[in-house]
Amino acid sequence: MTGSGIVLGLAETAKNFVGSFTNPAERLVTIEYPEQRQTLPENSRQFPFLVFDGDDPEAGLRCVACQICEKECPPQCIYIIKSKTKKPDFVGKAQFFPAVFDIDVSVCMSCQICVEVCPFDAIKMDQEFELATPDRFAGLLFDKHRLARPNSHFQKLHPTDAAETDTRRVADVEKARLAAAKAAAAAKPAAPATSSPEAQIPVGKPPPAPPPM
Repeated sequence: MTGSGIVLGLAETAKNFVGSFTNPAERLVTIEYPEQRQTLPENSRQFPFLVFDGDDPEAGLRCVACQICEKECPPQCIYIIKSKTKKPDFVGKAQFFPAVFDIDVSVCMSCQICVEVCPFDAIKMDQEFELATPDRFAGLLFDKHRLARPNSHFQKLHPTDAAETDTRRVADVEKARLAAAKAAAAAKPAAPATSSPEAQIPVGKPPPAPPPM
């Protein structure tokens, strides 16, 4: 029938219009942005950020400058320079850290491949999208200080993923503690065995007679 699609569209519009008054739970309303903000789904993503533990972004940064994300990034918008020195990670192992870690968000395609290939849970996807700036180049080139976000920020945006990550890292710390304790016990010298009086008697000689009473 000619025009049936138009009729169906008008019927759907009328249904939504009436339903917006009769069923408040299903009202189709417009959010008055920016005064009102919509709660974004947990899996929504915009641009990457770097996770750090504790209060010091420099000391607690999880990134070890392995450069896997830089190599796997499709638009090649990640630039990393590895440090010359090392610092202890969360289990106490000496690791390199990024002396430079830049992301050009004007090129970033928000594909999340950097997150998927990171073996250290150091880079995650943020939900920040209000990044307009009059400076097209330097204003959209984020260094590691601007990219750094505390673990609490990660927990707030992605609670499910953050809980799994924290549980795994706690298990790694416990495993490292047990391994260190085992290594320390193995390195401890064994106590010399105490020899019995019988063992001190030369072979082939009778034992000495007891003194007279």
